[in-house]
Amino acid sequence: MELLQKLSILADAAKYDVACTSSGADKTPVPGGTGSAAAAGICHTFTADGRCVSLLKVLLSNACIHDCRYCLNRRSNDVPRATFTAGELAELTMQFYRRNYIEGLFLSSGVVRDADYTVEQMIRVLRILREKYRFCGYIHAKAIPGADPRLIWQLGLLADRLSVNIELPSAGSLRKLAPGKSREMILLPMRQIGETIAENREDIVRYRHAPRFAPAGQSTQMIVGASPEPDRQILHLAESLYQKYGLKRVFFSAYIPLNDDPALPGKGTPPPLLREHRLYQADWLLRFYGFTAGELLDERHPDFDPLLDPKESWAVAHPEFFPVEVNSAPQEALLRVPGIGPRSARRILEARRCGSLDFAALKRTGAVIRRAQYFVTCRGKHLLPPAFSPDSVRLALISREKNPPAQMMLPGMEKALRRAE
Repeated sequence: MELLQKLSILADAAKYDVACTSSGADKTPVPGGTGSAAAAGICHTFTADGRCVSLLKVLLSNACIHDCRYCLNRRSNDVPRATFTAGELAELTMQFYRRNYIEGLFLSSGVVRDADYTVEQMIRVLRILREKYRFCGYIHAKAIPGADPRLIWQLGLLADRLSVNIELPSAGSLRKLAPGKSREMILLPMRQIGETIAENREDIVRYRHAPRFAPAGQSTQMIVGASPEPDRQILHLAESLYQKYGLKRVFFSAYIPLNDDPALPGKGTPPPLLREHRLYQADWLLRFYGFTAGELLDERHPDFDPLLDPKESWAVAHPEFFPVEVNSAPQEALLRVPGIGPRSARRILEARRCGSLDFAALKRTGAVIRRAQYFVTCRGKHLLPPAFSPDSVRLALISREKNPPAQMMLPGMEKALRRAE
């Protein structure tokens, strides 16, 4: 099989892996080396079908011993198969880099023979890049569950970021849809990577020339919509992963029906893009706004509101917290206000040192007044009449979303918007 034919098959097979982000690493290029990795160095562009082209995003092989029911590359599917040699993929990466097509490599693979053999081949690719071509650019590698911890260690010394896909939100769904995998198999390397990263940071402080292990941290991916778990369970799992394993990111991937399987949504079912979007918004609140999963969703409300973002939903449901006085509230309270983010909250605190703020000054900090106006006062005054009614505020916020993108609409959302009018 020709190299370009392999590339066509294996790049297309990798497009369902969602892990496109800035590098998160800040490395000094090796003298005489090629490429670099700066903390925000990966600038992404996307093809029409959603693929990121600033990284060479490719599988080492799409031949897989597993038969995961949601995966296009599962063992029982009749799809074209291809496998790169380590030398082919390393050379291809360098050719693309020299032509300025890419800034780095995202490498994953189906499980060929067994997990150890697959990781060994991935290590060979990265070793050729790092040692033969002296490539210093960003590399994100997928660690294969079930591989020997010593191989995971070697992979982490060569890659900037490692990730282990947790795949599905519950152990029961994993048993049902991915019979060759288990939650324990996935969490074991995730725990190893998290602990090793923490230990490595201490080693670097003590020993100047200590080798760096996955300096950009680790991430994971979770498929949304292939199994019946509500948003609440997904968000609690994401929060737990951040706390236990120190993950940099949890990526959510709206399930695209690819296989005919009675246990999965049928072909033609639209992927739950709005649900994926709401989970990303909530994930941001967990990481940067001081919210917890238990605050955003509960047993009575296990899924996010399709008409309001998670922060707006929380604010409407907690009128007792508002209004927040902009000139005296602490940063933690400001971050709870819809329309005020971390940057505008910091600017508000800085501006308050020079005098009190009115609504014009609040707008200059970057706050989105059309959202914040329902929840704040400036110098004790409301911008609108202070008749805070959760229902009226909810309808006012919804009115901003009368024409959401068609691909973001959920069943029932269009009818709810018409009622809101």
